[in-house]
Amino acid sequence: MQAPDEGHGREEDRELLVAAVREAGRIALTYYQTKLKTWMKGSDSIVTEADIAVNDQLYRDLALARPGYGWLSEETEDDMVRLSRTRVWVVDPIDGTRAFAKGKPHFVISVALVEDGRPVLAALFNPATDEFFEAVTGGGATLNGEPIRVGDRAVIEGARMAAHAPMFKHPAWPEPWPEMEIIERNSVAYRIALVACNAADAALALNTKNDWDLAAADLVLNEAGGLLTSHDGKVLIYNRELPRHRSLLAAGPKLHEALMARVGLLTLPA
Repeated sequence: MQAPDEGHGREEDRELLVAAVREAGRIALTYYQTKLKTWMKGSDSIVTEADIAVNDQLYRDLALARPGYGWLSEETEDDMVRLSRTRVWVVDPIDGTRAFAKGKPHFVISVALVEDGRPVLAALFNPATDEFFEAVTGGGATLNGEPIRVGDRAVIEGARMAAHAPMFKHPAWPEPWPEMEIIERNSVAYRIALVACNAADAALALNTKNDWDLAAADLVLNEAGGLLTSHDGKVLIYNRELPRHRSLLAAGPKLHEALMARVGLLTLPA
């Protein structure tokens, strides 16, 4: 008997994913730089009508087309049925909503297909800049159809770091950080994609992120020759009961090792 989440080939799923994410980008642009309806989710998370419209479209195009796959999205109530599924769509309809709401082009639509805890297909699309990142496990990563590769920087000083600048000035650091070029982007997934295409050298965050922030970007970076781990070097596993990660460190292998020497022994508050 065929399992409920089997029966579709990787290429079929890739074509479905790419078409859905491109359509999501088209929908997002109809709201971009317009007067948006917005509200707060929790104490500090903004949601816009565009997030919901894109989420609904992706659900129709992906979840309904693959009823045997699980679904995990920032804008859908979590359904623990996903834990029983081998394959799960992991979705952030708009990663970087604050930037999107302000009319800044620092956001992406982020979708991965996770299989047995790791992403196997990924698409990240910034429709405002027309940047479409795509990756297939074992098949490399591309930006607008062209192969991408991480840089080979090995030293922190002078690195282009995609991160929140005040983090590096915190008094708790035992020694000051060397001078770096800090690249601020509201979208975590976009920061990691910039590392993948060598527009940044590294990304670092020491606060909690969710599966939907990281899964697609993880595969894009990995297939571009980079590493995405927790700050202490652990590989990220997706589609767990609590789909969260305490930190992230993204870089090419040499710089990842140098950054691990500085942050790998940190004990972060629970």
